[in-house]
Amino acid sequence: MAKKVLIIGGGVIGLSTAYYAAGRGHRVMVIERNQEQQDGCSWGNAGMVVPSHFVPLAAPGMVALGLKWMWNPESPFYVKPRLDWDLLKWGVKFWRASTPEHLRQSGPVLRDLNLASRTCFEELAELPGNDFGLVKKGLLMLCKTGHGLEEEAKTAEQARKLGVPAEVLDARQTAELDPGVRMDVAGSVYYPKDCHLEPRRFLEGLRRQLELLGVKFSYGTEVTGWHVNNSHIEAVKTNRGDFTADEHVICGGSWSAIMAKGLRLNIPMQAGKGYTLTLPKPRQLPQICAIFCEARVAVTPMGNSLRIGGTMEIAGLNEDINPVRIRGIVNSVPKYYPEFKPEDFEGIQPWRGLRPCSPDGLPYVGRIGSYSNLAVATGHSMMGLSLGPITGKLMSQILSREQPSIDIRLLNPDRYA
Repeated sequence: MAKKVLIIGGGVIGLSTAYYAAGRGHRVMVIERNQEQQDGCSWGNAGMVVPSHFVPLAAPGMVALGLKWMWNPESPFYVKPRLDWDLLKWGVKFWRASTPEHLRQSGPVLRDLNLASRTCFEELAELPGNDFGLVKKGLLMLCKTGHGLEEEAKTAEQARKLGVPAEVLDARQTAELDPGVRMDVAGSVYYPKDCHLEPRRFLEGLRRQLELLGVKFSYGTEVTGWHVNNSHIEAVKTNRGDFTADEHVICGGSWSAIMAKGLRLNIPMQAGKGYTLTLPKPRQLPQICAIFCEARVAVTPMGNSLRIGGTMEIAGLNEDINPVRIRGIVNSVPKYYPEFKPEDFEGIQPWRGLRPCSPDGLPYVGRIGSYSNLAVATGHSMMGLSLGPITGKLMSQILSREQPSIDIRLLNPDRYA
């Protein structure tokens, strides 16, 4: 039965949900707090589709590593010290989730989601006039040190056990795989199933598909409250008036937890700020996207340009650009790609986005038990783009009262209720 669906949030998760819901015949409206479509976290990211990322953010050893990094202002991870009860509670939950058992349970789910999403990207790329630069050449985890390569080789072994192809390469084999860029590394792990694309082109193409499907949009529209009758949401209050629908889906990224609090829901979330810089004419242009393992920096060729991004800065809903964090990214590049110089980045305007991070590193996807017509799709951390299409497909099944095609019980948005 066709329903009127209101999607709150116009990033990759919201637009993907709108696409698959409209494709099933639902009447869809998307509201977005930003005035411009290009403002959100989805637009300037590294553009990677990553079946290799089956390890959640909350993994064994991450707490100790994070504490070590805290003392280096240019490190990949930083928590801004502040008296914030929500941050403290989130940190405790993160610590409790960083166990081998959580990794064992989460790995197969993240694998299934990423592989299914990869298939969705392939299908979307086949739509007429919908070229968004999907490149299926894999991903290199570049290791500067022998110790780093040993650690990545252990992850590669886990990947193969999960059915995700992975090859451990020495320095020579790595150079042969991507001869377009000179590297100074001990070796790498190659994940052939990974892909990359241009996020802006993908989202613009998705927007065009939505317009063809009759989806309506309202930008500059911020949620201010809710009209609720018992367990039924009758309308969403916004700065542009009330919006009514049969079904409501919160896809608000890092702002989702604030919206949920208005309904007395507990969806723990912290905003993890990341930055990217895009070189329009790089000295060398790799053909395969890569991650500098020790530096936690992502590198993606996009046409003739090169996008470089990284950091996880937990500093609240703060969109200021921290030049120290940018310097950490820039300084890491010549260590792996020695032809590059820090001066290459002079005059390049950094982009920043706030990734919505759940404490256990798994997204929130599904219906809210205490309301008859509310669902949530958020908390994807650094995998928002990668998991966007499959999240949208799963949400369309949930909105249609069908059994999801993937077992998503671990993603239950009520798990911290």
